[in-house]
Formats: sequence, C-alpha cells, structure tokens
Amino acid sequence: MSGHSPEEIRNIALTGAAGGGKTTLAEALLAAAGAIGAAGSVNKGSTVSDTGLQEQALQHSIAASVMGLAWGDAWINLIDTPGYVDFQGAALSILPAVETVAVVIDADGGVDATARRMMQWAGERGLCRLIIINRIDVAAARLEALLDDLRDTFGNECLPLDLPADGARQVVDCFFAPQGTADFSSVEAAHEQLVDQVVEVDEALMALYLEQGEALSPEQLHAPFEAALRDAHLVPVCFTSAATGAGIPELLEIFARLMPSPLEGNPPPFLRQDETGTHPYQARPDPEAHVLAHVVKVEHDPFLGKLAVFRMHQGTVSRDTRLLAGEARKPFRVGPLFRLQGWEHLEVERLGPGEIGALAKVEEASLDTVLHDSHDEDHIHLRPVAVPAPVFGLAIRARRHGDEQRLTEALSRLVEEDPGLRVEQDAATRETVLRGQGELHLRMALARLGERYRVEVDTRPPSIAYRETIRAPAEGHCRHKKQSGGAGQFGEVFLSVEPLPRGAGFEFADSIRGGAIPSSLLPAVEKGVRQAMEEGAIAGYPLQDLRVVVQDGKTHPVDSKEIAFVIAGRKAFLDAVHKAGLQVLEPLVELEVEGPGTAMGDLTADLAASRGRIQDTRTLGDQVSIQALVPLAEVADYPMRLNALTGGSGRYTLRFSHYEPAPEAVQQALVQAHREARQEA
Repeated sequence: MSGHSPEEIRNIALTGAAGGGKTTLAEALLAAAGAIGAAGSVNKGSTVSDTGLQEQALQHSIAASVMGLAWGDAWINLIDTPGYVDFQGAALSILPAVETVAVVIDADGGVDATARRMMQWAGERGLCRLIIINRIDVAAARLEALLDDLRDTFGNECLPLDLPADGARQVVDCFFAPQGTADFSSVEAAHEQLVDQVVEVDEALMALYLEQGEALSPEQLHAPFEAALRDAHLVPVCFTSAATGAGIPELLEIFARLMPSPLEGNPPPFLRQDETGTHPYQARPDPEAHVLAHVVKVEHDPFLGKLAVFRMHQGTVSRDTRLLAGEARKPFRVGPLFRLQGWEHLEVERLGPGEIGALAKVEEASLDTVLHDSHDEDHIHLRPVAVPAPVFGLAIRARRHGDEQRLTEALSRLVEEDPGLRVEQDAATRETVLRGQGELHLRMALARLGERYRVEVDTRPPSIAYRETIRAPAEGHCRHKKQSGGAGQFGEVFLSVEPLPRGAGFEFADSIRGGAIPSSLLPAVEKGVRQAMEEGAIAGYPLQDLRVVVQDGKTHPVDSKEIAFVIAGRKAFLDAVHKAGLQVLEPLVELEVEGPGTAMGDLTADLAASRGRIQDTRTLGDQVSIQALVPLAEVADYPMRLNALTGGSGRYTLRFSHYEPAPEAVQQALVQAHREARQEA
C-alpha cells in the first residue's frame, strides 16, 4: 500500500473547549465520508477517538487522537484534541503535525477563553485557521449575534463560507455556488465579502475583478484563497450540527477543496544549528529528498511497546529504512509502519511528505525528536511548542517498599506521553513532586499509575521551599580542638558574612595573609560552611544570598586535619549568621489568572486576601486578565478557589518570580515548628 501524495493531503486539528462537540463532529465527518459505518456515541464510549477507559468514564478527550478519511481526491487527517484546560499540553504539542487549526465553538456557549487561546497560538505559529460553529440546531436564534461576536473578538477577516438555512436544519454555500436563502444575512453579500477579501492578496486578480467586473470562479480564487489563509488575511467560518448532520458534507468539501495541503501551508519552523548560530531551515515536501520527520506524540502500548507518532515533512520512510533520532550517532531500523485510526493501528508500506504515521518500539524517539536518515540533518530541530508550565503539584511516593524503581519508571513514561506533566526532585524538601495543569490532570495521571503500571502511591501537598538569609554583616569564630589519646584535631577559623542582593546565591572567598590557613585546607572550611547552609540556622531551610570571607585562622603542625577545619568552618559560620540576624524567605510566584469580567471583583478580593499584589489588569472582550505577585504558600488550593469563583471557566498560570522575607508571624510559626520537630527527633 503506497502513501498519499502531498497535494492530496489535508492535515486538520479540531480544537476548542470541552463540550463543544469536537469528538461528535469527528464521528459525523468519518461517517459521512464512509470511513466508518455509523457515527459512534460519546455517551456510549463507542467513538473512534475516545477509546481509553478514563476518556469513556469522563466522557471527554484527554489525549489527542489521529484518524483519517477520504473525500473526493483528498485524504484528510483529522486530529481530535482535548478541550479541558488541564489537558492543553496534549492539545498544543500535536499541532505542529497540521497545516490547519479548526477551532470548534459551541453555538450555545459562544466565544470562550479556550477558543481565544487556540486562535492566538495558531496565529503565532503561522498555521491557517478555520472556525467551526457547531451545535447550530441548539442555538439557532443567536447565530447571527455569535458571528458578530467572532468578528469583534478575532477581527473582520472572519467571514462565513456558508450560512445556516431553514431554521439551522441545513446550511447554504456562500463560496462555490452562492445561491439560496439563509436564516440571516445574504448569501450573495457573503460571497462578495469573501471575494473582496481574497483578491486583496493578488493585485492582478484584483485588477481583473475591479476593472472588468468579471465574476471569478472558485478555481481562479484558489491560489489567492490559500495565500489569504497563510497571511491570516482570512479566517473562514463554517456552521455545522454534528447531531443532525447539517453542514457536514459542506464542511468536508471545504476541507478537501479549500484547506491547504502540505505544499500550500506555511512551512514548518525548522531551525538548523551550526558553528555560526541558529538559522531557519526550509523543509521540502519532496518524496525523493532526505527523510525529515517530527515526533508529535509518544504512547506506550501494552502490545506494541513505545509508539512514536510522527509527521513526515520530506522524504519517504518504509520498513527497514535506517533512521537517526535527533543527534544520536547510531541509527535504528524501521519496523512496522502504521497509519492511525483512533485506537486502531493500520499497517502501511510507506509514508511520504505530509503524512502522519507511527513507529513501534522506537526507544530512541521522544516528543519533539526529529527523525532523519543522514547525519547532514543531525542539528535540525523544530521550534518547540510553548506548553504552559505545570502549576498544580503533589508530593508522591510509593506506598509499598520496593516499588520505588517501578514508580520512577512509570512516572518517566507518563511524562513522555503527556507534555503537560513534569516530575521534580526537590533537593531542599527531599520530595518527588508530580506537577500538572490542574487537579483533574493529576487525578487522571495517578489513575494511570494504578491501572496501567500497578503502582500504588501516597500523595500530599508538596512542601514549600522556604529559604533563610541574613539581615546584616557580622563576624564569627570557632576554635575546634579535640584530644583523645592519639592524634588530635585542631582548627581555628575567623570569618565574616555579609548579605548579597536577593537572588545572588552564595559566594565564598578568603582574605588570609601569611598562610594562617594553608590553601589546601580552605576547601574544608567551605565544605563546613556549605553543610551549615544546607541544614539552615533557625527554621531548617537552606541559606542563600550571602557572602562568606575567611579572614584568619590557626593550624597545628600535627593535629590540623581536613575534618577539623570542616567542623571549625561550620561552627564559625553559625556563630556569624546568628550575630547577623536571620530571617526566613518565602517564594513568590507571578500568577496570571483569566476569568469572566463579571468575576473580577471576586478574583481581586481573593488575591488580596492571599497576600497577593496586583500588578496589572486587562480586559479581553468579556474576559479579564489579572497579573499578581502571590506567595507560593497561598496558592496551594487556588485551582479549587478559582473554579468556585468563576464557575469552572477560569484558568491560570504560575511562574516563579523571586524570594522575599516572609511576614513575622509566618517566620515565627516556621521557627517554632522546626524547634518542635527537633525536640521530637
């Protein structure tokens, strides 16, 4: 079985908020094209894409799913992506596989934050954009107002390719054959708007259109239509109802005849690194060129092993092709090649430019790996996708003794599959922390640990990584002398400490004259200082932002050993920092929260009650964006608070900012807790 030629292929991702009907829409498209016998049901768990037990229980997608269908002369690869904010990492990371991002908007719900984010992301990435208004049968009365909202939100380049008709029971075409009566507006006027918008990118065609007044055929408009998509000069809007089938054949026709092929879309942002720097690299969708492919998803299949889902950009891959993964020096041999149809893996003979497929048992590949067949392409990579940083965390440990290694391996696989997850080893708190996009995200990840990898875990909120520092300069001294019959220990250290600017870390120096402490023993003094810094001086947290200068000392010709100066350095440092005055620092994070404008007062009041400092507020349509500096300790339960304040429609991102002195009451509580813990020990 041979692959499809690049001009036949259309790669389209269905994106948008949860509940917009993306999975049901995909089923309707597959059924209309004859790829499946009948459309499955999300409620019954019988759809092509949502086949995982967790997806069926949740009745929402939690991973991206690839499927294909034929319509006319075109082969259409559809990617159904998750809509929940918690799983946006899985939605974003697979979008480099497509030329077109189709943002599905629920006709009843209207323009939401997820639609705005996907439109913005696709525009920044240079992908062509299409808006699909789904479930028109549910909200027929407000479709005209919704179209106006789209243009107010995204610009006047949002123009309908079809319009609802007969009370939204069908749609009428406004591009190929603009005839008929719509429920609102005029089909002829919509066609004229489209033509006016498209010809603006082609001066010769515009002259013909304006001077001669000739009607232009769809064939004449095709090339400038593609150019308008590439330049974001046009964002087509389509109307559908996946439930009734209204607009489904028309949408397939639009996919096949108007959406860009790999030859027509903006080129993927490949970069090549050499001794002079990093430069753009143009991939050629040529089946005879060197292989260049990009891994967009990793799965761990119980039967096939590690599965790498990839998009071909140039060259041809077949069984037994020798490929390289990234900058690896050793090639691997391609085994079976698959085309994906949801959970099904359909074996194919070869894959060429523009196609999406999968390789089994490829341990060398990970997300964003570039697969190639020549060392000439060793240093080529695709500009990474900016997946939002995980903000919700749980400290995690194996429940059964002896499962630690299995837990480590299972977590590694989870992170490989889901770019929205991250595992951190916190040296300060000695915790393994699993971070995700939200409480639901982590709950699903923990469920996979138990169901797939049979690892039971205990969890708790992660500890806050407080720090300690000094308030003022001071000096310290210690003479360590130990005699116990045999060889003794002797070391004497005089040192000073002084505070450094916040975030400066630690500096160690000496101003010794005359060799009072030999240079060979100064590392021992530094080792003792660092030991004391790591253990903390008042609350058990590491010290930072200070400079230590060793000023003087004494040695003994026989008893001065490394261990003596480790101990003397440690005790002299503690003597100095207690004189300097100690304080506890708490981490502050930059929090950006987005929610409905009606919740602005509640959101700002909640942040103020959490010791947050508002930095900026912006209005985005009917949404508000608030930026604030907030102590990390105050945002542990923020996902639940935000859901309560916004009815589940809010989202937020966190990023570490800096450390600041904690309020006196917080410091006293931490010091007291540390003192009690030491007494119990």
